[in-house]
Amino acid sequence: MTGTAMPSDWPGCALEQLGAVADAVLYEGYLLYPYRRSSPKNRVRWQFGVLFPRDWVERDLPVVPGISGSADSWYQQTECLVRTRRSDAVVRVRVRYLQWQHKQVEQAVRGAQHRPVASMLTDDGTAHLSFDEAVPHEHEIVVPLNDLMGREYVFPVGAPDGEEIEPLPGSDGRVVRRRIAVQAATGMLAEQVADGLYRLRIRTENTGPAGDVGAARSEALRHALIATHTLVGGDGVRFISLIDPPAGLEQDARACQNAFTFPVLGGEPTTAGHQAQADGDTGYGHTGDAVLSAPIILSDHPQVAPESPGDLHDAAEIDEILTLRTLLLTDEEKREARATDPRAAQILDRVEAMPSEVLTRLHGAIRSLSPAPSTPVASAEPTGPVDISAGRPVWWQEGADDGLSPTTDTVLVDGVPVRGGSRVRLRPRGRGTDAQDMFLVGRTAEVAAVLHDVDGSVHLAVTLDDDPAAELNSWYGRYHHFRPDELEPLEPLADGPEKGRSDGCP
Repeated sequence: MTGTAMPSDWPGCALEQLGAVADAVLYEGYLLYPYRRSSPKNRVRWQFGVLFPRDWVERDLPVVPGISGSADSWYQQTECLVRTRRSDAVVRVRVRYLQWQHKQVEQAVRGAQHRPVASMLTDDGTAHLSFDEAVPHEHEIVVPLNDLMGREYVFPVGAPDGEEIEPLPGSDGRVVRRRIAVQAATGMLAEQVADGLYRLRIRTENTGPAGDVGAARSEALRHALIATHTLVGGDGVRFISLIDPPAGLEQDARACQNAFTFPVLGGEPTTAGHQAQADGDTGYGHTGDAVLSAPIILSDHPQVAPESPGDLHDAAEIDEILTLRTLLLTDEEKREARATDPRAAQILDRVEAMPSEVLTRLHGAIRSLSPAPSTPVASAEPTGPVDISAGRPVWWQEGADDGLSPTTDTVLVDGVPVRGGSRVRLRPRGRGTDAQDMFLVGRTAEVAAVLHDVDGSVHLAVTLDDDPAAELNSWYGRYHHFRPDELEPLEPLADGPEKGRSDGCP
């Protein structure tokens, strides 16, 4: 749906660069390894960005707003900051989601009549299984920014019902695919925050009825928008990072209210040599040409690894592991996977035809190299913690780990020696870190270990003070890891745990 007609080749469009990442969000968890209908993990599906009819999701209590897209809701709201100096600036929005579709295998009984069956084998030996699929939808909205000032524009973004019948060759059977109509609308509104700075709100709602408010979740999915997410771009506009806003815009960024989704900058990171589209844009690295607002929390400028040859519907997993495990499926398991869903069949075709050089690239890649640190001249009488990495053998040489003791080694943080048992406050960086770390800003923690990686960098493993599972996580060795410059010491170094023990026990 288009608010105002614009040329398809308008300048500055960065939304296409987000295609691979957006598709990964759209199909995340759609079908998981081993890609078979009989697998328990493929019986409970579609956990992200699901917008149900309001009367179903609020049959007991109103939904509680949050940025977690794994919580069921009836709406999704994105707010982001837009910078422009142009009076003719245009905003382009794409609302994308999946619509539930049931694939029913039917067997001929007599005459033109058919009866539904769970599975069917045709004369050529091909298996066909009844299963829930999904159809992708994308609605595009283009509106001049000035038109959104003080007035909300609402656009329909629903999907019609439908039915397709596919005769099965070599049999009297058929496959019937049916969809139920989805009713939805997207509203857009803008307000000026400062000179040349605007807050843009995009809110998508499921506006249809549930039919049966007491229905099970699997039934309510038939009326839902699934994996809902939003792409935002424009002409003559720049978008401000909410994770790492430029100086002076931190309060405006915090004031943005996002519900069941979180916007991050898309496309390539801006460099100092880049000519910004909007005059006066000096916040290089803090702004971008496009935004991806997804129900899965990402960092700014998310990208699909160039070594990845295709989607495996599980972006949190390692492509190499999934590819090898898929190749090891038995012939019977592969037949079931192919019969389960066309996308599963595509995955099997791709991994089975994968050239050895492509599989080799999945093993790993070095994105960048930093110069090896020079060995400092050791002081005869050190006055502080010793740099135990200085002059040590490199990690692949014998003796590289000699003398390391993560629980008793010390490292300087703001001039204060820190080691196991020290208490710190977390100050994660805005860029170059885990996107989840932004929720830990200001939290206090206890250092469990000082760790040295193969690149010569130092990381501190910590447990959160207010984590109810801190003791259990420590027992398992599950910690949060931060660089020294992301921590603030809370107290001088005290006697820590004894060497060799993480719990301080004798």
